Amino acid sequence: MAAVAAPTRQFTAVRALWLREVVRFVRQRNRVIGALLTPVVFWLLLGSGLNHTFTPAPAPGSGALASATSGGGAAISGGGGPGYLLYFFPGALMLVLMFTAVFATITVIEDRRSGLMQAILASPAKRGSLVLGLVLGGTTLAVGQGVLFLLLWLTVGPTPDAAGWAMAVGAMVLVAVGMTGLGLCLAWPMQSTAGFHAIMNLLLMPMWFLSGAVFPVETAPGWLRAVMLINPLTYGHKLIADGLLGSQQAGVLAAPASVCWLVAGLAAFAALWGAAKIAGSPAGE
Repeated sequence: MAAVAAPTRQFTAVRALWLREVVRFVRQRNRVIGALLTPVVFWLLLGSGLNHTFTPAPAPGSGALASATSGGGAAISGGGGPGYLLYFFPGALMLVLMFTAVFATITVIEDRRSGLMQAILASPAKRGSLVLGLVLGGTTLAVGQGVLFLLLWLTVGPTPDAAGWAMAVGAMVLVAVGMTGLGLCLAWPMQSTAGFHAIMNLLLMPMWFLSGAVFPVETAPGWLRAVMLINPLTYGHKLIADGLLGSQQAGVLAAPASVCWLVAGLAAFAALWGAAKIAGSPAGE
């Protein structure tokens, strides 16, 4: 019976922390507004402002993209590539995932300061189960808000097929797991919310800028392109963009989907594993 009860306790801990994150988020409407509307404003302002002045060079064989407007999207610009309003959409979607993940992991610091985290750590649940529950909660929130933002695509872009939607949502899950896990790696040993904000801005914003979200990888200078190619977010962005615009879109990243899935999956696993290791170390007490 003890052998059966142990896995049950771990599952209960994961489920409780997952539900707690979701319920707490829904009750804090300012987090919902900040995490969802900020990327919408970024997308509308930058996308509309640069839509007629920024057109990425089309990828080979992408001539059909300009006419692929079955969803009624009028933002496809001339020159064979998507206008910036469409090009920037996957990047703004990743910003939704990033903001939500950051807000979710900040609660770890708040719980420690209130004493709740100490009570959670004193429970019979393993640290890995606690981390898994927090990551599942953050991922659920990030993907949920990402799907809401994704509905805007129906008003501006070509309608993807079922495989395209599945690719975009699957990539969102991997990016959300990676961002939440990375946030926990930084938040777990920290005592200061201000310090956490500073480190996250220093790390995550450059990662987002250098993921192909703001400008194409293929047209970046050589040294900058090299940095973008070792950035795991680049491959998540590629998958989301391919799902929405098709694999022949204008030069986001010339890499097979299989490579992108592998890199994005390994990055998500590494972030989750790192968070579990830190939580189980003396620094995570």
